[in-house]
Parts: sequence; structure tokens; C-alpha cells
Amino acid sequence: MPPAPRGVPQIEVTFDIDANGIVHVTAKDLGTGKEQSMQITGGSALSKDEIDKMMRDAEAHADEDRQRREEVEIRNTGESLVYSTEKFIKENEDKLPEDTRGEVESALAELKTTLEGNDMDAIKAATEKAATASQALGAAMYAQNAPSGSAEEPEFVDDEAVVDAEIVDEDEDK
Repeated sequence: MPPAPRGVPQIEVTFDIDANGIVHVTAKDLGTGKEQSMQITGGSALSKDEIDKMMRDAEAHADEDRQRREEVEIRNTGESLVYSTEKFIKENEDKLPEDTRGEVESALAELKTTLEGNDMDAIKAATEKAATASQALGAAMYAQNAPSGSAEEPEFVDDEAVVDAEIVDEDEDK
């Protein structure tokens, strides 16, 4: 697969499980048309003791796994924010106010530096700060493109055209 920016490659993956428990996996790159497939067959069957041991190990490490997952999600959120915000800035460079862009770039630089470490609370805080700053970019861009002056006032219908009515349910009277 040729190198491409994040989010650009489109890969169609198909999983097919037959009656014998054999999994057929096919992946097709929609951009190049290249296709690759593989079969996954059941190796040796595990004994009940081995399965029980694996279950105990999984339960014993559940908290560690959950914590590691949270750390990965926090880091991924920060990295995704950096990527998408830098892309937005690059695409809209000429439309963004310089002062707001400077604040966002500063927050992004701080987030990048924080992402190099392992302090999840600091990464979370830097991500929130960068997210807040990047939202200001969007607001500033839309404020620039908004028509000046107040919004048009809606037209009101002449009061004489309004008719007061009363609904009577005949079934209730019976």
C-alpha cells in the first residue's frame, strides 16, 4: 500500500467464517485495487485447564488493561486533535485572524511537547486547552464570514389575519 495521509486510504475488509470454523479474511485497497487474503484455521484445541488459566490471567490484569486503554485513548485524542487542527490551519491560513491562530499554534506546541511524556493528566489538560483554543479558530472564521449588521428581522403577518379558535371534542360531551 502506498504511503498516504491519515484518513485517506480506503480499505474494504471482509471476514467469512465457514462451517468448519475457518476464517477467510480479504482486504482490498479501493484506491489501487490491490487485494490480499488469508485463512485463519484453528490450531490446536486448548485444554479446559489452559482456558481457565487464561481466564484467570485476563481477570487479574483487567485493571491494568483498562488503565492502558484509557492512556492510549487519551494520547490518541491529543494526537488526532493536533493533526486535524494543523490541517485546518493549513487549509484556511488566509481566512484566520493572526492573533487567534497564534494562540492555537501555541496551545498545539504545548500539547505536542506534553505528548512526548507519559503524564496522562498533563496530556488531558493540554488536549482540553488546545481543543478550546481550536474552537476559537472556527468561531473567528465564521464571525469573519457572517454578514455585518444584525440579522434580518422576520416578517410578521398582519394581526388581522390571525383567527382565534376553540377546539371542542364532541366525544367528551357525551
